Amino acid sequence: MTFQPVPTLLLFLLLASANSHFALAGKRKVHIPDELDDVFDDEEDDAWREWGKKPEPSFPPSDISKLDPSQIQQEMMKRHAGPVIGFVKLRSGTRRTPDMVAEFAMKWTHVLRTGAVGVRFMGVDLNTIMFNLESIKDLEELKEFVLDQSEAYEIKMGDQFFRRPGDPPLDEVIEKHNSEKGKADNADSEEIDPNVKTEL
Repeated sequence: MTFQPVPTLLLFLLLASANSHFALAGKRKVHIPDELDDVFDDEEDDAWREWGKKPEPSFPPSDISKLDPSQIQQEMMKRHAGPVIGFVKLRSGTRRTPDMVAEFAMKWTHVLRTGAVGVRFMGVDLNTIMFNLESIKDLEELKEFVLDQSEAYEIKMGDQFFRRPGDPPLDEVIEKHNSEKGKADNADSEEIDPNVKTEL
């Protein structure tokens, strides 16, 4: 086989011109004229126009005696800046171990921290998990997440309770469960009592 210099030289020139073309393409400059009066920019929305402006101060109502307790609590929450502590009551009637409760708390903490919500959950007992929320601004996201969990029944923060729509208060559920359990225990004891004679 003989070496043919002409095709090799042609291939080399072709590669060199392609490289120079790409090198020049990276150095091209785009010229934007200064006269942009006729350009219509419809990408700005109200949030963009408000960005960077200081928020208007919101003053508390002058007479709070006219407000009901829930409105007073909402006004206080608007001005709350520190951490918030609350409790999650788990569904009753389910057998749990301390390890299961600790696992729920750890899992919920990791998931919400992944979503940039500063919160820490800690197991208190077999039916309660305590949380420490860093900012009240994340309360809605916390409520939505926790009430979406099948293990959780309600959230308690101070005097406020948050449950799924239609769920009765936890006290009613526990009372109903205890009364049903009491009826079952009484039925069992009635079956046994007639057969047992008490001696004096």
